[in-house]
Amino acid sequence: MEGQQADRAFMARALALAEAGRGRASPNPMVGALLVKEGRIVGEGFHARAGAPHAEVMALDAVGDAARGATLYVSLEPCCHHGRTPPCVPRIVASGVRRVVAATVDPNPQVNGRGLGLLREAGVAAEVGVLEGEAVRLNEVFFTYMTDGRPFVTLKAAVSLDGKIATVTGESRWITGEEARRRVHEMRNEVDAILVGIGTILRDDPLLTTRLGIPGERDPVRVVVDTLARLPLDARVLDPLSAAPTLVAVGPEAPAERVVQLREAGATVLVLAQSGERISLAAVMRALAAREITSVLIEGGAAVHASALAEGIVDKVAFFVAPLLIGGTTAPGAVGGPGIEKLADAVPLREVRITPLGRDLLVEGYVQGPLGSHPCSRV
Repeated sequence: MEGQQADRAFMARALALAEAGRGRASPNPMVGALLVKEGRIVGEGFHARAGAPHAEVMALDAVGDAARGATLYVSLEPCCHHGRTPPCVPRIVASGVRRVVAATVDPNPQVNGRGLGLLREAGVAAEVGVLEGEAVRLNEVFFTYMTDGRPFVTLKAAVSLDGKIATVTGESRWITGEEARRRVHEMRNEVDAILVGIGTILRDDPLLTTRLGIPGERDPVRVVVDTLARLPLDARVLDPLSAAPTLVAVGPEAPAERVVQLREAGATVLVLAQSGERISLAAVMRALAAREITSVLIEGGAAVHASALAEGIVDKVAFFVAPLLIGGTTAPGAVGGPGIEKLADAVPLREVRITPLGRDLLVEGYVQGPLGSHPCSRV
């Protein structure tokens, strides 16, 4: 392989390495790096978690002096600022690497091209743009967090073929089968937070943890939107034996006594602005971003789904569709609220993907409107 073909092949390997940090690198991006000398990979690395060595440093540590004269392929521009770890650019320059190929620039305002510029000033050939679209998509969470100042939001629902999330009596366990439910737990394992409304808690009393039964699985932060602080003190999300943290977002009119009780029960309570009779979900997202929460999985119910779509905070939709017909005029659908009057006002999805999961289908797509000015929408 030579030239562009080789660059693309080696960058594809860097992107594959980066995937190893999915769900663990936050609030940092997933990054993979490899060193190539005389057409052969001599060292590799990936960013495992925030505070751990960056991918470039891992690759350089793996080869030592053999890095001199090599080409470094990295899925994101090397950093040039002090964060939880020292910057990578000085280390790259000192290693004697002759050429750096980055897939895309780092959208962090502290970097954003400066890392590549400093490499060039130091005499290192630096290029960018190889498999850029794939690299931006890989780090869609990080790009949203950096450019929009909020978490990347996925709206998830399990629905029947006729769009119901429960029967007329409220029964919803289980609409989907085991394979679909396992995929939900895989999604939980990859996000920073799960968000539900108080209605879901009162109806189902879910635990909202990750239950994959695999080494190293993690529980995301559980976020309950509860305008009037009605969360029962014996709810499973407040179980003191659960290691998963719980954050309760309440409105300014929530009873002070209830707020104190929730805090005494171990919850973090945030008093946030309301949008009409409900808490502003945009305000919730800003509060979560301030806590370095970069990705949120909204799991219901219908009222929260409607509010999230109306406020334009949803980036992606993931509907698990079961081959069932539930029926019933009063049986709840996946999206509540007043609805729309014209089909022209419906929320369009793009890049729709359908994945079979046993008897069920997972339908995923990006919400077209709010992503219009988003970096991931241009790739």
